[in-house]
Amino acid sequence: MIRTIAVMIYVVLALVLVLPWLILWSMATGDANFMYRLFNDGLLIALWIAGIHVRVEGAENIPGGVSIFASNHASNIDPAALVPHIPRRVALLAKKEVFKIPILSKAIRLAKLIPVDRADKEAAAESVDLAIKYLREGLSFCVYPEGTRSRDGRLLPFKRGTFVMAIRAGVPVVPVSLAGTQRLMRKGDWTIHPGEVLVRFGTPVDAERYSVDQRDELRQRVQDLVAEGLPEDQKPV
Repeated sequence: MIRTIAVMIYVVLALVLVLPWLILWSMATGDANFMYRLFNDGLLIALWIAGIHVRVEGAENIPGGVSIFASNHASNIDPAALVPHIPRRVALLAKKEVFKIPILSKAIRLAKLIPVDRADKEAAAESVDLAIKYLREGLSFCVYPEGTRSRDGRLLPFKRGTFVMAIRAGVPVVPVSLAGTQRLMRKGDWTIHPGEVLVRFGTPVDAERYSVDQRDELRQRVQDLVAEGLPEDQKPV
């Protein structure tokens, strides 16, 4: 509990004292890269305070150029564990509720994160179209195709949207297997526990070889690769 409180204090101080200056800098320069780098450094510090160690495997599998990193999702820890270890700037698709957080909402919009409202099909389609636009402009994405966090850490079926994005933008999909985060901060639990997270980058899948009509084949292929990289207690039943 002490680590959780320490992380919360650190996050609040960073949001109030540091982030506004980074937002002003990004708006003045028209460049969010500096803010993005410092934000990632801040995530690594938060993990250190929480006593969480991240081990990375398969970084050599990451292709050059624009990619979609498709990961399993079992904890709020996942973005902090994964994003700083992707060796390029990435944007994310995030729940619309995140965009209501004061100060943070402005920063994530500058960083080109995209709100997703899964209850509104038209809005969700617009989010996918915007993501494709950013991909074609050279910005990679980190996505969680399950669409929600798994309660027990076991991989849930992937949804199609990510793979429509990949096919239409013509970019490779890198399967990412995150192991251990479900034990450090379970869904519905705000207590952070110390421990180790394994981030495993798998062999990328070339989405250019698939048509939109074959999106389910691409979805299944990436889902199988993510499952392959997970420990037994996180593989789908």
